[in-house]
Amino acid sequence: MSDPTIKGILFSESSLDGSSLRIAIVHARWNKPVIDVLLQGAISKLKAVGVKENNIVVQSVPGSYELPIAVSKVITGSRVQAGATATDLLGGLNFGSPLPSRTTTPAPNSASTTTNPPPTVVTTTSSQPFDAVIAIGVLIKGETMHFEYISDTVSHGLMRVQLDTGVPVVFGVLTALTENQALVRAGIGKGQNKGHNHGEDWGLAAVEMAVSSRRWSEGKFQ
Repeated sequence: MSDPTIKGILFSESSLDGSSLRIAIVHARWNKPVIDVLLQGAISKLKAVGVKENNIVVQSVPGSYELPIAVSKVITGSRVQAGATATDLLGGLNFGSPLPSRTTTPAPNSASTTTNPPPTVVTTTSSQPFDAVIAIGVLIKGETMHFEYISDTVSHGLMRVQLDTGVPVVFGVLTALTENQALVRAGIGKGQNKGHNHGEDWGLAAVEMAVSSRRWSEGKFQ
């Protein structure tokens, strides 16, 4: 019998194309056995819909409380990285270089003069800013109010990051009341009902939001 608390969303994987995307995953290390399974689920689905392995960047932090600042810095860093890459590529064009003096350079022979094409600047998706970020954490309620404070703070923090940066941030933080609730939501429940790996859903959601965000930014709403 399925767990009635496990809800999901239907994705049409065939309609998702992540081949041009760069996705980051930032995960906590607290409750690592569950984190590892969720992380692999997210990565497997990213690859399944075409995201290249070198365009999946994984970073970790100690706990879920650190996720908002880490996600914010990762997004900012990818933009710096993309800008630095563009500067390096354009550096070979020598903009502003002084022209050779006419008094020291002989006039070219028109019959042998060849016109070289301008250099081509090629960018790779592995240095582009992140199109979406998946934040993964696992919070399990204990005996104190710590669970409530962290859950609330992280939720609001991650929402603020995506609104401030304009980059979709997928909320992959489990807030479970028991250990087995967390295990079930990673697809590794202790009982007969093993549950479903929500990391897979987060991977697909990241691609869908990244593609949609690009389209909406271009004024396309189909």
